Amino acid sequence: MSGKRKRPRKIFRRILVLVLIGLLLLGAWIFQGVATVSKAPTILIRFEKPLSLDGALDELKKRRVIENPGAYAIVARLTNKSREVRTGTYRVILNRGPIMLLDSLSRPVVKKVRLPETNWARRNANILQKAEVCRADEYMDLVRRPQEFQALFKFTLPKDSLEGYLYPDTYELPPLLGARGVILRQLLAFQRKVWDPLEHPKDLHRLLTIASLVELETKLAQERPIVAGLIENRLKKGMRLQIDASINYGLQKWRPLARSEYKSVDSPYNLYLHDGLPPSPICSPTFTTIRDTLNPDKHPYLYYVALPDGRSLFSETFDEHRQNVKRRKAEIKAAEIASEVGEGGPSRVGEPQ
Repeated sequence: MSGKRKRPRKIFRRILVLVLIGLLLLGAWIFQGVATVSKAPTILIRFEKPLSLDGALDELKKRRVIENPGAYAIVARLTNKSREVRTGTYRVILNRGPIMLLDSLSRPVVKKVRLPETNWARRNANILQKAEVCRADEYMDLVRRPQEFQALFKFTLPKDSLEGYLYPDTYELPPLLGARGVILRQLLAFQRKVWDPLEHPKDLHRLLTIASLVELETKLAQERPIVAGLIENRLKKGMRLQIDASINYGLQKWRPLARSEYKSVDSPYNLYLHDGLPPSPICSPTFTTIRDTLNPDKHPYLYYVALPDGRSLFSETFDEHRQNVKRRKAEIKAAEIASEVGEGGPSRVGEPQ
């Protein structure tokens, strides 16, 4: 009898040993399988549609980030991790073990990026590249191809550039989104915040061109309809607009201009040499600036000059303008003296970022 009792025990022990060996082999296989191929501590990856976790792990293998997606899938089942990966960009953590890698696939990157109204497209392209949203050259290439987006919108896009239509705002722009995703968001914002609220204004390109000049030439909101009216006054009289910001746009550099550059810069955006408006907007203005441009103030002003604190002096005649220029120079000199003696000067006129 005792011999018969011992036999089941031996069989049970053998089975237990085999199970333990199997578990050890499985554990070794998983341990070896969850080693990452990439030496970087983290990587960015974007999924353009929802995927199963297995599908996302397969994509990581294709990109030579991990070696054995099956090992990660087993860890996910054992630890009850989410089995779905949403559309979005993920910062995958590679140097803190398989559980942290799996956790990072459950949290898409959330990132807000400010694209200011004082920036033209090239300057925003640099912001987007720095934020890892897209390459600057990729963004500018699409900015120069408006017709790729025309079928999606009822307002007419220009042929050569989307400058002026790329609405300035703070956007949710995850890394690796790509230039097309950014531009679509900006054009949809323009439609929602400008085109529809203003009830589809006529001569849209002219409106945006003038509004862009107003945006870069004024610091104070209450002066925008005044400057818009002044631009209309000069255009009606056939006077050149002589706006420095337009020259800067032609140069694609924002800086103080030398006196000689008013005549030496050979560009259709040099409004000291060319009549009328520039060929395109020089930035993408906000709704309020576009609205003020659509409804400019009626007044006789033809000239203006900015003071160091951001206010402008307006005048009807050139003689009055010359007096205002003298006042500006005096205030700049006073501010420099006050700064030298430590009293602090007036705030600087705001510049595009």
